[in-house]
Amino acid sequence: MEISSTITETEPQKFALPVDSEHKATEFHLFSSAAPHMRAFHLSWISFFSCFVSTFAAPPLLPIIRDNLNLTATDIGNAGVASVSGAVFARIAMGTACDLFGPRLASASLILLTAPAVYFTSIASSPISFLLVRFFTGFSLATFVSAQFWMSSMFSGPVVGTANGVAAGWGNLGGGATQLIMPLVFSLIRDIGAVKFIIAASFGLANIVSRPAGGVLSDMMAKRFGMRGRLWALWAVQTLGGVFCIILGQVGSLTASIVVMIVFSVFVQAACGLTFGVVPFVSRRSLGVISGMTGGGGNVGAVLTQLIFFKGSKYSKETGITLMGIMIVCCTLPIFLIYFPQWGGMFCGPSLEKIATEEDYYLSEWSSKEQGKGLHQASLKFADNSRSERGRRVHSQTLSSNATPSANV
Repeated sequence: MEISSTITETEPQKFALPVDSEHKATEFHLFSSAAPHMRAFHLSWISFFSCFVSTFAAPPLLPIIRDNLNLTATDIGNAGVASVSGAVFARIAMGTACDLFGPRLASASLILLTAPAVYFTSIASSPISFLLVRFFTGFSLATFVSAQFWMSSMFSGPVVGTANGVAAGWGNLGGGATQLIMPLVFSLIRDIGAVKFIIAASFGLANIVSRPAGGVLSDMMAKRFGMRGRLWALWAVQTLGGVFCIILGQVGSLTASIVVMIVFSVFVQAACGLTFGVVPFVSRRSLGVISGMTGGGGNVGAVLTQLIFFKGSKYSKETGITLMGIMIVCCTLPIFLIYFPQWGGMFCGPSLEKIATEEDYYLSEWSSKEQGKGLHQASLKFADNSRSERGRRVHSQTLSSNATPSANV
């Protein structure tokens, strides 16, 4: 008995941060590099950041690339579509890779595989080669999935939204940073002004605060209102993003356009952070697949928007932006239909049936044969740690009435 007591006392010291029964951190210390939780956080967003920089390094230099390769407007549009099209398939595949091999190996392997495409961007000599290198470089954007999977594996429910939001936001920051980095590097050789690039970068640079803010807001709403709070916050923020997109298409001055664009970007990117405050709870067993499909769906939206409203469209850019905003508002409406039996949805509470518990929901992913082999144990722990998604009032009542959680029975 003394030996087991000693082990119990020393076991929590294995981690620098407090953890739950799955060894997921229950606190998020942004400026810490403690292993393994915060170290994984910093590695994930840095790798995602570098991939975003490499994928979107070409657009800031298009005036020069266009003249060197004799690109037409159609070639440029096709290359832009290709860069995000590659990510659609890669992100779906990355989800499966994360489930099979883990996010660390999956992310590192993808970066190594796409590095040659980044190099060949510098020696592309024709419109076709430029399109191909942009297509294959876009595969690296799938590190978004591994980053979200990694954070969902490292941080517990109360802070998973914050971790996912900050990692994704700081990673996406690469898309804005490259608007400054590439012209700055080029201007060291060719004297080119950078004011217009700073304006272009403002949309992507907003990720440094907007997407993390979305993750923080998701966790704050969950602490008080549970999963229903996460859903309401996601709907409200994304709808406002659509509204500001509509306004962006209507304003007539440059100053107003810049201001509205920045506000629009803040809400849109915050909605992305809010989205991945919900995703980790959809499925414990298939987290990688769900993350991959969610990330890939974002790229599908980018491709469709480009094709419908901008590339060869009969609409003007202003009208296309307005219609895109209307589409954002409409595509946000299905959030009303999201319903978790154990937590409820936006307009209704949890199911009144006794079987509608966290354990029942996550164990339904496993067959009785698999449960007999003990493969469901991780899902049981996750279910127990997910009780906080009931909201503060309901969760506190549950803790006081349940002395022994069913996950430990």
